[in-house]
Amino acid sequence: MKIGFIFECGPEGPDVQVCRYLVQMLDPAIEFVPSTLDNKKKLVEDCGTVARVLLDECEKVILVWDLYPAWRERGMRPCRHEDRQAIFRSLQSENVDLSKVFPVCIQEELEAWLLADNRAVTAMLKPLKRPHPVGRIPKYSNPDRIRNPKTTLTRIFNHELGDNRRYVDYQHAILIARQISNFSKIRHSDSFKRFAFKTAGLVL
Repeated sequence: MKIGFIFECGPEGPDVQVCRYLVQMLDPAIEFVPSTLDNKKKLVEDCGTVARVLLDECEKVILVWDLYPAWRERGMRPCRHEDRQAIFRSLQSENVDLSKVFPVCIQEELEAWLLADNRAVTAMLKPLKRPHPVGRIPKYSNPDRIRNPKTTLTRIFNHELGDNRRYVDYQHAILIARQISNFSKIRHSDSFKRFAFKTAGLVL
């Protein structure tokens, strides 16, 4: 089955890399067809045009975006409902079959999925910290409630590797994702469960 995906990053951005890996875990038979729109504003405004093109070759399209854009503004409170309304306006303007398009909003950022599996974070840090052991990485029973997940990962990197070692999403996100061996931890994220169900029909 060929599925189209629309992301708010560059062609090989962290969202594409991580979701490609997770889709292969969910169902290796799925052919992953990504399209990228650089940032959230472009995804919301232009997803209709891209989805229409993807549906020429794909059975369905999954839209994946972070509730918070890459650069947060102080006091800014984005709204998932407003995002969805704008997305559907874009889709309708291009006469896209809405029954074949499934929005997945990550609360708050992709890094919430990575932090959901503290074992994966530990495994990724282990060779970087050798010969010293990795400390206790926090467990999150509800990763979707983590405030500023990207900043949280940076703090973990600083604590484990030193103040000069920060988390870099396009470098480290896929390295953490590759350490996720099963869905027992990441399934605690409601947004990931929606992604798994809309992509592969799996109820986690």
